[in-house]
Amino acid sequence: MEPGTTLPACPTRTRGTDSSVVSRVVLWACVLVLVAIPARIIMYGYLPLDDALRHAAKAVSGQPWSEILVLGQAYSVDHNFGWELLLRWVHLGTQADAERLVDFSVLGLFVLFGCVPLVGLKRPEAWLGVLLLFAVAWPPLATRLLIGRPLLVSSAVLLMLLYLGYRRELAPPRWPQIAVLSGLIALAVFVHGVWYLWVLPVVAFGLARQYAWARALAASWVVGTLVGAALTGHPWDYLAEAVQTAWRATELHPTSRTLVSELQPASGGLLIFFVLGALLVLRRLTGIEARPLTADPAFWLAGLGWVLGFVARRFWEDWGLPALMVLAAGDVSRLLHQRLTAGSPRRLVVTACLAVALYGAWTSDTESRWTKSLTRQFLVADDPDLAGWLPERGGIFYAADPGFFYDTFFKNPTADWRYILGFEMTLMPAEDFRILYRILWNFGAGVAFRPWVEKMRPEDRLFVRGDTGSPPPIAGLEWHHTLGGMWSGRLPRADTPPASRDPAVTPEG
Repeated sequence: MEPGTTLPACPTRTRGTDSSVVSRVVLWACVLVLVAIPARIIMYGYLPLDDALRHAAKAVSGQPWSEILVLGQAYSVDHNFGWELLLRWVHLGTQADAERLVDFSVLGLFVLFGCVPLVGLKRPEAWLGVLLLFAVAWPPLATRLLIGRPLLVSSAVLLMLLYLGYRRELAPPRWPQIAVLSGLIALAVFVHGVWYLWVLPVVAFGLARQYAWARALAASWVVGTLVGAALTGHPWDYLAEAVQTAWRATELHPTSRTLVSELQPASGGLLIFFVLGALLVLRRLTGIEARPLTADPAFWLAGLGWVLGFVARRFWEDWGLPALMVLAAGDVSRLLHQRLTAGSPRRLVVTACLAVALYGAWTSDTESRWTKSLTRQFLVADDPDLAGWLPERGGIFYAADPGFFYDTFFKNPTADWRYILGFEMTLMPAEDFRILYRILWNFGAGVAFRPWVEKMRPEDRLFVRGDTGSPPPIAGLEWHHTLGGMWSGRLPRADTPPASRDPAVTPEG
């Protein structure tokens, strides 16, 4: 065989090998930086503020919410059933305490959300660029994705859904894809529970005139919802509880001021307009081939989330923003695919630069965002300085600030008292909800606490935050300053000197 017949084959084989190697290196570099980011942040001592703590504590306690909280008749089953079951299994299998379970939640859920787009893009390094730009342009993104809550499972499933449509472009869905979509939605419903919000992607596909996908997604939504609910063992209660919780959490509040922050109305700002404008300019200048924005369901879902954010900010943060990120990553990936061949060494340079910048931007402790928890003070049952000032056996932990519940339950998951206020104030008995709402309506005025004081038993305690130099202006209790402006009040005891039993305050505060 002559040399001329063999030489052309060698460069072709080399290029194929180089392309495969470069692509694998790029992919693994992306995965490694997405694992390194939450790992470094956890090393700071970072702890989220709310639900991640109570999910971990419940897994350690092994108790139902009815034995942890004072619940009203409206409660039936928790809408995060699957996530709490998973954490319970992890605890039983590893003996991890609540803090390690929170670390598992923060790292695992961030990696899940961060790595899903890597398998949906021709150039996964584009996703690193989008994470970098969005975190700089919209700083709350970083803390939102490191919140350690099961809502990130729903967000990851949403990314899978949108990228499945992105890879298929306008081709109609097939039965295997419909089955995958149904399974993904079932997982999201089982873990997170907000099954009714999956109507938003269905509407988005319809507005994009991808009617075959909209129908397939609607069918997957129905099947996935029923399967996910059935896995809980309480399907109808589970579906009803999710809707009732959302209704109670919003409609029982005459003013948005008393809503939890993520249910308050908020705008996504001008970010969506800047991103869409930048994408139009990018398409114009580079000539990349992409379907019109109005034919992309991610465009419509981003718009729906932005508009509905004026009702509740979660529509923007959990639905609109991820869709906008998908839209941007798709165009950046197309641009890189157009300008850089798969085996180009420049891909390694681009990926390395993006990875270093992304790691630096996300792990930077700007304004102590990752180390604030180092100065948080927790009420711990075995602290000798708190002896007699935490609820006794069978007692009730009264507080109008949910932060007391999250922090104290996290540090005392097996304590033998219950909390009057937990993760959702409308789950309280109706009478206690009215008392709490009056306290919030009056900005914590001392007189508003009187109905709780009158209900308290010797084993109960009332906790409030206030000035470290003087007890709260709530009459009828004796007070003890515990930690960092946290005061514990109990009914006066016979062996307590009168001067310390009754602070010199009036009921009106």
